[in-house]
Amino acid sequence: MAQQTRTYDVVVLGAGAVGENAADRAGRTGLSVVVVEAELVGGECSYWACMPSKALLRPGAVLAAARGVGGAAQAVTGGVDPAAVLARRDAFASHWDDGSQVAWLAGAGIDLVRGHARLVGPRRVEVATGDGALTLVARHAVVVATGSEPVLPDLPGLAQAVPWTSREATAVHDVPGSLVILGGGVVGVEMATAYADLGAAVTLLVRGDRVLTAAEPFAGRAVGEALVGLGVDVRYGARPTGVTRDTDGVVVELARVGDAAGERVRADELLVATGRRPATGDLGLATVGLEPGSALVVDDALQVTGVDGGWLFAVGDVTGRTTTTHQGKYDARVVGDVVAARFGPGGSGAPDGAAPWSATTATADHAAVPQVVFTRPEVAWVGLTEAAALVAGHPVRTVQVALRSAAGAALAGDDVDGTVQLVVDTEREVLLGATFVGPEVAEMLHAATIAVVGQVPIARLWHAVPAYPTTSEVWLRLLEAYGR
Repeated sequence: MAQQTRTYDVVVLGAGAVGENAADRAGRTGLSVVVVEAELVGGECSYWACMPSKALLRPGAVLAAARGVGGAAQAVTGGVDPAAVLARRDAFASHWDDGSQVAWLAGAGIDLVRGHARLVGPRRVEVATGDGALTLVARHAVVVATGSEPVLPDLPGLAQAVPWTSREATAVHDVPGSLVILGGGVVGVEMATAYADLGAAVTLLVRGDRVLTAAEPFAGRAVGEALVGLGVDVRYGARPTGVTRDTDGVVVELARVGDAAGERVRADELLVATGRRPATGDLGLATVGLEPGSALVVDDALQVTGVDGGWLFAVGDVTGRTTTTHQGKYDARVVGDVVAARFGPGGSGAPDGAAPWSATTATADHAAVPQVVFTRPEVAWVGLTEAAALVAGHPVRTVQVALRSAAGAALAGDDVDGTVQLVVDTEREVLLGATFVGPEVAEMLHAATIAVVGQVPIARLWHAVPAYPTTSEVWLRLLEAYGR
């Protein structure tokens, strides 16, 4: 079959949540847009990450909340129903059918090409489809939104043991009797929580001395202690040296420590959650002078640096700037606006910042990224940690109070526990960061995000009166502790 060529104003590589947002935003001004996707439209978040993982975690959280309130606790017997949990997970993952997402693209006037895309030169993309090769030519812009992929450490026998990554962990159809997890980051602790709830015997191997090293230390310690309380065998300072799989499952060999012999951890399955990298290894980056496998470095307009002509953009995980869906979608909206302003009706086409769209930049990626970990307790934070603020040279004071100091928190649970901390720039008296640890604290995060992004002075926050009796009253306690 002869190779076909199609021309569009904008070509988007990747139809996950981030790529969809970039395509929609650019297309709203009349630009013709096509997205290319090798797997399911909707991407990682819809089918293997955010949605299915939170569906696995929510039932256990609801039961724990009920057990923490007298009058409800007496009515709660037993644990979660694994079959029902997995069935609900299947519904949130749309049974791994992207029909509704494909229909959404069509309704938005965005074309879809299924297949693997590679750059073959400036503004040119070749797609390997089931019917052969198709060349897509972008009149104006190519936006890369291919996300990230799991990284398997260089561990003898690991690849041959066929370990799970986050995809297998969130899409499982049969709960194993036991699971060993490598990695104490977000995926590791969330899946340790979910599988403990589902009845598996879980061992969590953590390389350092605490989990969630990107969060404040007190948050990591709280989650680690809670995992132990759930029955998870948490081992710090673990140094795996090899993995084997036999008919009974997997065995992870751990390094010898001091005079002690090395340990062996056996489980039915092994989940590797040791990090991810930008999915750029087979995108044809070398054809436009970039390094395959590396992150696509972008400026605040999300334009890729090191490529002439102002036509190549990147958003989401692939840039190395952000690892969350919500931040990637924010970037996608920015890049869609930038592309529309430059190349849509009335746009000048200029690549510099002298045009009206120069106000459209992804500034939130630098100091106001919100993150939620849906463990028990939940951990939610935004902005800089105390350590990061000090490294950045800010004059810093931290304020920390117990979550139960808010009347609403005490009403929500009889034995509620948790901590809230603010990081304050004492020179400007504005928030640099905030961390919440406790039940349901994710829903409190956006107020802190607004305060950080808006650089609201502490003196003004005093006049933002929290309703009584709610958990948000903890803001009053924080300001009192600060001395306002």
